Amino acid sequence: MVPSSSDTVFVDTLHLSATIGPDCWGKTRPQALSISVYLNLEPKYLVASGEADEVEKSVHYGLLTKKVTSLIRKKNEEDGWDGVDALVRDVAEEAFELGGECVQSVRVVVEVPKVILLASSYTVDTTLLAEHDQPNVPTTLQPSIRRPRERRPVAKKVEVKEVVVPVIIGVNPPERLAKQRVMTDLVFYERVGEDSVGHVRYAKVVDALVKNIEASEYLTLEKFVHELARAAFSAEKRIECVTLRARKPSALSFADFSGVEVTRRRQDYVF
Repeated sequence: MVPSSSDTVFVDTLHLSATIGPDCWGKTRPQALSISVYLNLEPKYLVASGEADEVEKSVHYGLLTKKVTSLIRKKNEEDGWDGVDALVRDVAEEAFELGGECVQSVRVVVEVPKVILLASSYTVDTTLLAEHDQPNVPTTLQPSIRRPRERRPVAKKVEVKEVVVPVIIGVNPPERLAKQRVMTDLVFYERVGEDSVGHVRYAKVVDALVKNIEASEYLTLEKFVHELARAAFSAEKRIECVTLRARKPSALSFADFSGVEVTRRRQDYVF
């Protein structure tokens, strides 16, 4: 299928430091992180800039970088944010304010290496829609009188990379005697909407999954990921879908890894 016209201005992997709640050691302090911001514009909005070769007719990603950097510097002088979700909302608002009504949605990706102790990284990927008018407020009012409501995400996924846990797994007799390292990447697709209140504590979710793994034994990676998906849905009701990628570094002599990857929805299981 041929894609339709689309226009995006983005800043990729802006390296900063911000307070976003406790780190993996339970200490609340500034943490190193990276932020990527994608402004999805009205289709063909960038045609005018492209034809005139003038940045003034675009959304200036340099100004976007300055606004995000200034926001984080100011919040760091205060108490920071209570979690990544709050940071994402404020960064998205800066992007909507800069782009104006040409912005249809904003996608913010925040990667933090030190949130979950057993993982190499923790990434939150959130998309928020533009809402130019407040419902139930007459549009004849001046913009200064109309107050924007809090934007809610329309899509959110959380990726936890390279969770390494020793586990009894395998069909060969030696594999039943000693635990092997299994490296697992987890992608959680969270339910979003009016009924999604608060934010999911993914560090607790991963901790529950690790305890489940450590207490179990498996013959195959297929069984491993099947039960891990079930445990994820049991651990948090707002997780609607998961993608699990499990790898055994020691399974084959001449390959770095062998493994399986599955995607499962909550309705695939009976609870």
